Amino acid sequence: MSEPVTINPRIIEALYCEALVLSDEVRNAFTLSGRLERVGADQDLARVALSAEGLRTTTRMMHAIAWLLNHRAYFMGEISEFQLRHHGRLSSEMRLCEPDQVALLDPRIAELVETTRRFYDRLLRLDHNWRLTGQGQSSAIQRLRERIERRLAS
Repeated sequence: MSEPVTINPRIIEALYCEALVLSDEVRNAFTLSGRLERVGADQDLARVALSAEGLRTTTRMMHAIAWLLNHRAYFMGEISEFQLRHHGRLSSEMRLCEPDQVALLDPRIAELVETTRRFYDRLLRLDHNWRLTGQGQSSAIQRLRERIERRLAS
């Protein structure tokens, strides 16, 4: 089994670019439009499904971008690792969707919803592995000890 990839600035930047493109696609797909081709009661259900999944998908992408922005800020030294670990969490609930409602959507929009779910799942796996590694998660005492050792060595 291979080692999990550690998060680094290049990975975050690539994912951030991907998230921006995907978010733009989501915005275009869920803008109020005449995409509903069903008639009668099905049209009302399809309209509700489009609104509900549009809100879920947009929120999912907003959370993904916020997570990526937190990591970018960390790598730029704008926030500490403590702040990142405590405020940069992803919710696993954001990956959920309603299959019955997705089935009412245009197939291209349903595929886009699934694409955002897969993207979010990738971020969840990265976040989970990063939290498990505890990389750089040294205590204040450990950091003080390292500083003292560096001073003694010089």
